[in-house]
Amino acid sequence: MTIIPWDQPATLIDLDGKTPIIGTISDCVMHFALFKPFAKAQARILLTRPTFRDGRKTRTWILNPDEIERLVQRLADDRARL
Repeated sequence: MTIIPWDQPATLIDLDGKTPIIGTISDCVMHFALFKPFAKAQARILLTRPTFRDGRKTRTWILNPDEIERLVQRLADDRARL
């Protein structure tokens, strides 16, 4: 996955149909980090700009839970450096 800027607009949705969280990718990742495991499995992030993903020939608009977990780790690493 290419680097997604933290201020890019995004929407955190879940497949259970709860109210989406609309904000920046940073907001969505922080909320995702607070979810319980069953909620994380149902969550997706809808991007405003598509991104390249490993193993795919085309760009995509949706991030899956495993990709969001990598963003959670990146956010934690970025904050640890400050």
